[in-house]
Amino acid sequence: MSDAEWALVRDLLPVPGWMAGRGGRPEGYCHRQMIDAVRYLVDNGIKWRAMPADFPPWPRVYAFFARWRDTGLVAELHDRLRGAVREAEGREAEASAAVVDSQSVKADATVSCASRGYDAGKKINGRKRHLLTDTLGLLLDVLVTPASTTDRDAARILLSAASHCLPRLSRIWADGGYRGHLQDWAAQHLGLVLDVVRRSDDVSGFEVLPRRWVVERSFAWLLRSRRLVRDYERRTDTSEAVIQWSMTTLMSRRLAARHQHQEPVPVRAA
Repeated sequence: MSDAEWALVRDLLPVPGWMAGRGGRPEGYCHRQMIDAVRYLVDNGIKWRAMPADFPPWPRVYAFFARWRDTGLVAELHDRLRGAVREAEGREAEASAAVVDSQSVKADATVSCASRGYDAGKKINGRKRHLLTDTLGLLLDVLVTPASTTDRDAARILLSAASHCLPRLSRIWADGGYRGHLQDWAAQHLGLVLDVVRRSDDVSGFEVLPRRWVVERSFAWLLRSRRLVRDYERRTDTSEAVIQWSMTTLMSRRLAARHQHQEPVPVRAA
């Protein structure tokens, strides 16, 4: 992270338990070192054991990553950054509308048979990433499943979790894979309006569909991180954490760039 990024991220970091008087062992490395190491791994797609010597030892970095994954601290940091980005764009910190879609990716040999499947439509053997984003393309929630899981089945889990965490959420756009009983179920059990944006049968080739392009752009953002080009993780919650780390990098850079652009340039006397 640049100094400008760290100045913005530092105030949004969760307070460690030992600093808040909740006990626990004091951490041996600065959070900035650990976050930089995790971001380097996600961005460059390296193995844990290939961590450069400029960072703390890889077992300590992995322990930091696993602790933040298991306790939900990476999700907490991600949500705080998302709220800051939305407020900087003149929006409410909490979204009221969202877009949902899925992406099938190939899985590495390290992924077990129990957490992978075959997507017959895309002809991909691996996993499927289900994303719920706001209208800016920022991640609201993510669910990683075997590629054989249908979009409607995964959406029930994803939307149920999102409706509890985002009480303002009321409208969701989706593609034709989410049509059917899911629309009635979402309205009846969650109070959500699920709008299916369908592709016109008269148009051939590529067509930009309203709202649906937003989540497609989010998938493109994620694929800038080499760790996400394939699914290399043994556990699905690790894959979800890597996606959250990728989005925190994008949002922190966006906040830092906006902050530097808004800073007044000092005028020197003649």
